Amino acid sequence: MAAPIEARGLVKRYGAVTAVDHVDLTVEAGDVYGYLGPNGAGKTTSLRMLLGLIRPDEGSARLFGHDPLLEGARALDGVAGFVEAPRFYPYLSGRRNLELVADLDGGGARSRIDEALDTVDLSARARDKVGGYSHGMRQRLGIAGALLRAPRLLLLDEPTTGFDPAGMRNMRLLIRRLADQGMTVLLSSHLMAEVEELCDRVAIVGAGRVLYEGALGELIAGTAGRYELRTTDDAEAAEIAARVVGEVEQTSDGLAFRADDATVAEITLALGRSEIGITALVPRTATLEELFFRMTEPSAANGRPAVEEAVR
Repeated sequence: MAAPIEARGLVKRYGAVTAVDHVDLTVEAGDVYGYLGPNGAGKTTSLRMLLGLIRPDEGSARLFGHDPLLEGARALDGVAGFVEAPRFYPYLSGRRNLELVADLDGGGARSRIDEALDTVDLSARARDKVGGYSHGMRQRLGIAGALLRAPRLLLLDEPTTGFDPAGMRNMRLLIRRLADQGMTVLLSSHLMAEVEELCDRVAIVGAGRVLYEGALGELIAGTAGRYELRTTDDAEAAEIAARVVGEVEQTSDGLAFRADDATVAEITLALGRSEIGITALVPRTATLEELFFRMTEPSAANGRPAVEEAVR
């Protein structure tokens, strides 16, 4: 079976600006796939090319093996979602807006309206005019509209932007519930906590280029072996640890270094012999947010993202 999304060499230029620079993506069935990047990294432009809304200057995109540029709307069977904010007629009710969407889609979509409204917790407000909806309610109505298609692939572009904390939590719970039902989800976002909570695979983009694509767990696990140390005498402890591991970093909370288990044991024994007390020795991996900034922020040396340094 063809992958829900397969993009190869996507390029989009606007004059002298290359918004998307030879992007390759593969989203497998069942993925909750995070598409990450700072604002202006080319995420939304990529999604528009995936859906056939704009034509790439180079490369190709296929959804379940079908090319939207060649096959038009037929290539979008089983695909739903929204790019940027969903839009509705504000003077009509939420239900009436969904009825119009269903009539355009056909295929029994009207019969799914009640279920979709219930899924996004809007049944009680379905007869209210959309003009009176909050931002979060409109986002949820957008997902309800997508669900009318009974999609196998759901594309969501910054679905929690503008939400308060409670709204963000509820949207994440909704996305997780849909994924647990077997739906493949591509989630474009710049919110790292959101992606770390929801996604199993990620692509991180910067300046239009893919800087990393793969399993989120593998990316974070690649930063294992780092330890944070606090002692009763950090200055002397840094000298002792440096003799064992070579490089010790001074942090706002104490010291940090990379080592294997045997080396950590050697450091603790050396500190004990010097009568330096250990108040904390904590193994830790980098958070997705830390890795994201390491990858996407230009290095001082060359002004390019320090991709090769990200998991060191």
